Amino acid sequence: MTKRYYRAKELAEYLGVTVTTVWNYVKAGRLTPKKLSSNVTVFDIKEVETLFETDEVA
Repeated sequence: MTKRYYRAKELAEYLGVTVTTVWNYVKAGRLTPKKLSSNVTVFDIKEVETLFETDEVA
């Protein structure tokens, strides 16, 4: 079973980029973080996959 939500560090590893790049994508409006609590932010992997299908980000 594949995970649906990834933390920033996990997403960076999945994409092969740095955590800073993940947050730069957020700042640029390319990714939407979801706050689960004050210390937990996740990203929906379906949104990430859709982004890669429609746009070259890296």
